[in-house]
Amino acid sequence: MRRKVVVTGLAAVSPLGDSLQETWSGICAGKSGISTVTKFDASQFRTRIGGELKGFDPLAFVSSKERRRIDDFIIYALACSEMALADSGLKIGPGNAGRTGVLIGSGIGGLATIEQEKDVLNNGGFKKVSPFTIPAALANLAAGQVSIRFGAKGPISCVVTACASGSHSIGEAFRLIRDGYADAMITGGSEAAITPLGYAAFGSMRAFSTRNDEPEKASRPFDAGRDGFVMGEGCGILVLEELSAALDRGAKIHAEVAGYGLTSDAFHIAAPPPGHEGAVRCMRMALEDAGMRPEDIDYVNAHGTSTPLNDLYETQAIKEVFGEHCRAMAVSSTKSMTGHLLGASGGLEAAICVKAMQDGIIPPTINLGNPDTGCDLDFVPHRARPAKIRNVMSNAFGFGGANAVLIFREYNG
Repeated sequence: MRRKVVVTGLAAVSPLGDSLQETWSGICAGKSGISTVTKFDASQFRTRIGGELKGFDPLAFVSSKERRRIDDFIIYALACSEMALADSGLKIGPGNAGRTGVLIGSGIGGLATIEQEKDVLNNGGFKKVSPFTIPAALANLAAGQVSIRFGAKGPISCVVTACASGSHSIGEAFRLIRDGYADAMITGGSEAAITPLGYAAFGSMRAFSTRNDEPEKASRPFDAGRDGFVMGEGCGILVLEELSAALDRGAKIHAEVAGYGLTSDAFHIAAPPPGHEGAVRCMRMALEDAGMRPEDIDYVNAHGTSTPLNDLYETQAIKEVFGEHCRAMAVSSTKSMTGHLLGASGGLEAAICVKAMQDGIIPPTINLGNPDTGCDLDFVPHRARPAKIRNVMSNAFGFGGANAVLIFREYNG
């Protein structure tokens, strides 16, 4: 028998707030976290807007010495892991350390560290480059540092599948517990790629929105005027546990992880195929894994990046998978408010999905004033909506054709 897996801890830092509660309050209010970039001088860049963390204090979670030695994406993961463990009440000690693991993804890792140390090399020579450069830059060091900080000695890994990294991480952590390799996992995604190189590179791809004069309106998934995605930064972490272990310690259970799908488009390094058949197969795989029918899903948190092809083809894929039920269920993109957190988006959006079920509120898609003619589902425009939500699907699609779909089920004991 496959073991049941539940969510007992949730945490996030995002452009909408330095906690999950602040983020969720912003989501419910239909607030945008997008503003003019302040981390560097972006005045000469095509895109000068982004979803930065506002007011986040690294020194609340790491010492000043650690702060100089690790990249921001690692700090975000440490902060959220601490908050998620506190939410779960899970104590890691000699009795359970070997059965508690960490699986945190990142699409890019320590890009800021790489840029900074390249400048040091150019200006001061190789002897000036920090010995902590590689540990700060490696994508798997978010999981590594979390494991060290909290003494989790079970499975440790890092998924790097671009914008699907966070969702793949949660899905793989789910399978590790379900199949008996671990009893608890700290999992999600973290990203801190608002840097000059990040902006120059994505700008060269023409992937970014250039709506610089209206930052709050720039991320507009499914709208006819969408012109590209808006970069965000942050982290989303879940604590997953095997159900009986969680019940034995009297844990508060937020939701059940019901299903997981993963496929590849095998089509293009950046663009999805027309109709997004890879996403179709992925959503169907997740439904089968959960033992659900399409009509069991009440809400889909779409990948919804605000790019022309992704939004159109994801809409087509949802229509194919859900048939007539696609007209009865709600679909929205919270990236309209947070921007696109790349490898962290799946972790953040998983936490948002769980909150949506708990509070009975469907997040809105803001800035949807003129829906694209091909994007004609119920995208919950402008305002959050109260609703009974039992089962939620979260979609994530990454460069290289990587697709990940998670399904969460309401837990009622």
